[in-house]
Amino acid sequence: MAEEKFRPVKRPRVPMPEQDPRERIGNFREVPFGYTPEMAVQEAERCLGCKTRECVAGCPVEVDIPGMVALIRQGKFIEAYRVVRQTNSLPAICGRVCPQEEQCEVRCLLGKKGEPLAIGRLERFVADYAMQQGLAAIERPACSNGRVAIVGSGPAGLTAAGDLVKLGYQVTIFEALHAPGGVLMYGIPEFRLPKAIVQAEVDLLLAMGVKLCLNVVVGRTITVDELVAEGYQAVFLGTGAGLPMFMDIPGETLNGVYSANEFLTRTNLMKAYLFPEHDTPIKVGRRVAVVGGGNVAMDAVRCAIRLGAEEGIIVYRRSEAEMPARKEEIHHAADEGVIFRTLTNPVRIVGDERGWVKGLECIRMELGEPDASGRRRPIPIPGSEFMMEVDTVVMALGTSPNPIIHQTTPGLEANRRGCIVADEETGLTTRPGVYAGGDAVTGAATVILAMGAGKRAAAAIHRQLQEG
Repeated sequence: MAEEKFRPVKRPRVPMPEQDPRERIGNFREVPFGYTPEMAVQEAERCLGCKTRECVAGCPVEVDIPGMVALIRQGKFIEAYRVVRQTNSLPAICGRVCPQEEQCEVRCLLGKKGEPLAIGRLERFVADYAMQQGLAAIERPACSNGRVAIVGSGPAGLTAAGDLVKLGYQVTIFEALHAPGGVLMYGIPEFRLPKAIVQAEVDLLLAMGVKLCLNVVVGRTITVDELVAEGYQAVFLGTGAGLPMFMDIPGETLNGVYSANEFLTRTNLMKAYLFPEHDTPIKVGRRVAVVGGGNVAMDAVRCAIRLGAEEGIIVYRRSEAEMPARKEEIHHAADEGVIFRTLTNPVRIVGDERGWVKGLECIRMELGEPDASGRRRPIPIPGSEFMMEVDTVVMALGTSPNPIIHQTTPGLEANRRGCIVADEETGLTTRPGVYAGGDAVTGAATVILAMGAGKRAAAAIHRQLQEG
């Protein structure tokens, strides 16, 4: 690209239009509207065209970001999309839920003196543009290199499948649920990630030759050993982390207490927000307390408000500065009227005579010295207990992997947290020919990190099968 092509235009970051908070709390439609072509070009023109390619180094799936941006500047949106698809099988998803501010954008030189380039918004734009124009189809490669089984159709599994099918493998995904997408489908709400977008990305992989088998619980319906016996030369485990955690405090078995997994699965995958058009209802009370401060907590409390709660309350034991949720999600929640009770920790859930939640007893906290996470340790303040009147409590405290796979696969080791033991660079587990990546290995993390693990494992599987 000639140097003058990258002469930056000095202007503020182009904001993304979004639904008014007063309107969006009454629907599940996507909050941000996305860039128009004119907005995308204007934002791309801010790029400095630096030679260091630091933004690429920050991307777990190694998208050629400068190449994408240069083509957007020229209005070559389909070409830009094809550049992204060379390394990223899920660009429309990444453009919406990847924490770009911690990955590629944090390395952007524009961010040294102002706001970094809106890389995620540009990626979303080109992916949406290609889909809207009907030009997102990818050529179907010849599949002659062997057979690979992918267990789980979340971000790690879909990425591994996309890379392997491009490399010429016959790829079959085995998914336990009745719909593909894993956490993309059951965990992330419609207003952040429309399910039609997830299905469209999956459909592209199927068009490339990936096979999909739903309602198959590997470890129960079929074992890893049986997959190998059926002729699969390698197996990738991308089963995620779907086992919810609780606080082990009194009252957690009361009616009206949910894990965030159940609450979000009912709302998203089972479409409780469309009941009775869909079969699954969900009971949401007048005042809903969500315990936790991550993205899942923000998703749950924002769903609760849309489902009819008069008040949605985040209860978090540290301060807002320590919240692990994306700043954008915290901002959106605050705009929608979410109440933040920080430096607050539950000690007991109180029920009525019928066994339903009526209150949440909490204790106030103060911050001490940093702990192993690098965040300041929350310390209870003696005698500061108080009662919050609530009728629904959602525990959004993190998740761990389901033990079915490692319990039914001889030679497959898991650590004390239940995570599959796998090499960080290759995904190879303690069982030869079996690879793993994503939340099944790390515990609950981000979509883009799971995708990066799927990509590395696909490359390692390819090397193993080619080298024999």
